[in-house]
Amino acid sequence: MNISVVLLAGGESRRMGRDKATLVFRGKPLWEIQLNRLRRLNPAEIFVSARTDPAWRPDDVQFVGDERPSRGPLGGIAAALARMRTKHLLALAIDMPWMTERYLKFLCAQIEPGRGVLPKIGNRAEPLAAIYPREAGAEFRAALAGTDFSLQTLARGLVKTGKLREIPVGGKETRFFLNANEPSDL
Repeated sequence: MNISVVLLAGGESRRMGRDKATLVFRGKPLWEIQLNRLRRLNPAEIFVSARTDPAWRPDDVQFVGDERPSRGPLGGIAAALARMRTKHLLALAIDMPWMTERYLKFLCAQIEPGRGVLPKIGNRAEPLAAIYPREAGAEFRAALAGTDFSLQTLARGLVKTGKLREIPVGGKETRFFLNANEPSDL
């Protein structure tokens, strides 16, 4: 598959109380689960985005620091879009351990030249498990230079300009997008 992927691991983990990436879920740390899932997509390149280069990052995974000052996942996706060599970037949050390889492959099959895909549950976009086209880089840079750092706002704008196509999510697939925010979630 000729895409790049970025594992978003730069959150502050305030509710969790510790770095989510190192939490163990079903016998493995979240970072390992998510990277293995992304590797099985056979991407052209793999990035991990965080505030600082994590000690757990494997050598074959490139580190991209969040754009400064940190603006959450907006900065991480912007940094990966700026560095990638392919035409599309699949972004996946570290704290979505219920996401499946099969669903990510489904999303990859929906991309078009210059257009990515944005899963949507009801009225809420899921920008932390979405695929962005290289052409969205300008909007990410503009958002970072502005005052609204919401990925929801940015995603709506990318849908309006045709750079993202919404993919409705329903039924059992909604569980793929659950976040592990507190220890009891795991």
